Amino acid sequence: MFFGKRKRLSASQKAQIVLEVIREEKSVAQIAVENGIHPNQIHKWKKQALGDFAQLFEEDRKGERAREAEHEKQVQELYAEIGRLSAQLSWLKKKLAGSLSRAERLAMFEKNHSEIPLRTQADLLGISYSSLYYEPMPPSARELAIKRRIDEIYTACPFYGSRKIAFLLRPEFGVSRPTIQAYMREMGIFGLVPGPHTSQPAPQHQIYPYLLRNMTAAHPNHIWGIDITYIRLQHGWLYLTAVLDWYSRYILSWALSQTLELDFVLTAVDNALFQARPEIWNSDQGSHFTSPKYLERLQREEIKISMDGRGRARDNIFTERLWRTIKYEEVYLHEYVSPKEAYRQLADYIRFYNFERPHQALDY
Repeated sequence: MFFGKRKRLSASQKAQIVLEVIREEKSVAQIAVENGIHPNQIHKWKKQALGDFAQLFEEDRKGERAREAEHEKQVQELYAEIGRLSAQLSWLKKKLAGSLSRAERLAMFEKNHSEIPLRTQADLLGISYSSLYYEPMPPSARELAIKRRIDEIYTACPFYGSRKIAFLLRPEFGVSRPTIQAYMREMGIFGLVPGPHTSQPAPQHQIYPYLLRNMTAAHPNHIWGIDITYIRLQHGWLYLTAVLDWYSRYILSWALSQTLELDFVLTAVDNALFQARPEIWNSDQGSHFTSPKYLERLQREEIKISMDGRGRARDNIFTERLWRTIKYEEVYLHEYVSPKEAYRQLADYIRFYNFERPHQALDY
């Protein structure tokens, strides 16, 4: 259960698990299964550990802390009231922001919060209270095998939706279309055809028009595109995002993540904008690319924002070709044992892609 009885681990054991995650020699899913704990708990420990590292480098503030303690004693009652109001206001702001995914909102729950009970937190964050007690199982070998085949079929035919993919996989796995739809959502992929399961923006997120119809990239930094794809591991998966210059086919930046949280997309955006600034930035209408945090970065640089039309397979054709190239020439030729190995080999391939590989579209 989400907040039910857990395996009790010592502080030393927790630290060892966090170090194992940071080394990235195994996926979080593997580490979770080996230690009998939920992956979300491991992510929480890792985040806490990284935050605590900064404390190791603080200068001695004993004198300042003594003065602060004296001051706090004098205004104890006032600060107590301010603290209660600030706690409630903070939760309201998080809800009103409307820019976080469900996974990100789930991560905000504080089981032992002294003033805001879980039911109130669930209401403020817009999440069903009963859903807090649902704990997904680690992926089975069958699930991983099905997702591998979905990835292969989608890479070859990105215009295939869940109906066609389910039809192709039914003889091999006896799998239903709803299962395929659920797996595709988890993988962050959608068939590029009109229909109810096309990539959807989050509620209240702004959508921009597609600006590139009948337009060709005329020079470097004219048009950039960004997208996310699924990268398989032996015992799990990763998500890869990349920013591509449509004229030169140069990959300006990329990032890997074990989850579909927004942070790794923002990292790729920031790294690309550190190098240059395009005239037009194109993406699909997924929740990552309609997020206020993402859009604010582009608006700050006064970049024209373009989003693929729903159900138009050719709007994002250059990025789809990039994913196909990376998977056929690198990913499908290897069995990545760990996130660390995947990162290392993808880094080598992307260097090759950028500086050595000939591109037919550029007349080699």
